[in-house]
Amino acid sequence: MSEARELSYAQAVQEALAQAMQADERVFLMGEDIGVYGGAFQVTGDLVHRFGEDRVIDAPIAELGQAGVAVGAALAGSKPVLEFQFSDFATLAMEQIANQAAKLRYMLGGKVSVPLVMRFPAGSGTGAAAQHSQSLEAWLAHVPGLKVVQPSTPYDAKGLLLAAIDDPDPVMVFEHKLLYKTKGDVPEEAYRIPIGKALVRREGTDVSVVATSIMVHKALEAAETLAAEGISVEVIDLRTLRPMDTPTIIESVKKTTRLACVYEGVKTLGIGAEISARIAESEAFDYLDAPILRLGGAESPIPYNPQLEKAAVPQVPGIVEALRNLVTGRT
Repeated sequence: MSEARELSYAQAVQEALAQAMQADERVFLMGEDIGVYGGAFQVTGDLVHRFGEDRVIDAPIAELGQAGVAVGAALAGSKPVLEFQFSDFATLAMEQIANQAAKLRYMLGGKVSVPLVMRFPAGSGTGAAAQHSQSLEAWLAHVPGLKVVQPSTPYDAKGLLLAAIDDPDPVMVFEHKLLYKTKGDVPEEAYRIPIGKALVRREGTDVSVVATSIMVHKALEAAETLAAEGISVEVIDLRTLRPMDTPTIIESVKKTTRLACVYEGVKTLGIGAEISARIAESEAFDYLDAPILRLGGAESPIPYNPQLEKAAVPQVPGIVEALRNLVTGRT
């Protein structure tokens, strides 16, 4: 693999899009303001000048229509990458996402595929309030036929996006808005990260933490704090929600005997519930020395007030306290 350079998360996404478009003329981009404006979060940048308006298409404010065009284009042999301005707007396109994209391969007896990618800027932390700050990845991961990924680093953002574009089935890519400016090493070549494979970001012996997206960084920070207290935290970056890498989680829990799930989406019926159930149904359950802990978003829309917005999702101090109590047996 080529020598890595430091890129921002947004730059890594843009490079993946450019390399995919350069390699395959069937790949095109579509979304609101992704052309001359460069995208709501400036991710598509100057791609319209490099590839033209017929491959970087500014779409009208009509998410259901955009999704329908993307599904149709995929069925006709193209490989569309549709950017929603905010993940919240997936709600407007659910008929095409859940009833068409996810089901057509099954309904047509496997004779067709729907090779499309949908990108969702997601999560809180930007003061965008209740209708522009949700984390809906668990909702889409509930739908058979969809694959769902959540890159947490620039390296993964590029590698998972390229793998998603290659995939013959619809892949939903959730990109946390606060991660766009984070930086990391990214090779120049067009590499792929296998969809469905988690990564142990930090080895530990006292508790396993399965985290997603921006919560991976918060879990790693919490692990560093707890290490000074003699508590060893293993941090697993789930990376892919569906298909989920259950074996990696099982092996970690068998080693540490404790499990915590940390995610920004609402706690109830969130990804932590699925992880907990899989461990409860596996041989790892007999290794547990404490109840499984879920740290998720509050049972509330995301508030506009900055302090309340922070309080609505897990933060590092709360993660530290919860993990400390889990390991020491405090209530």
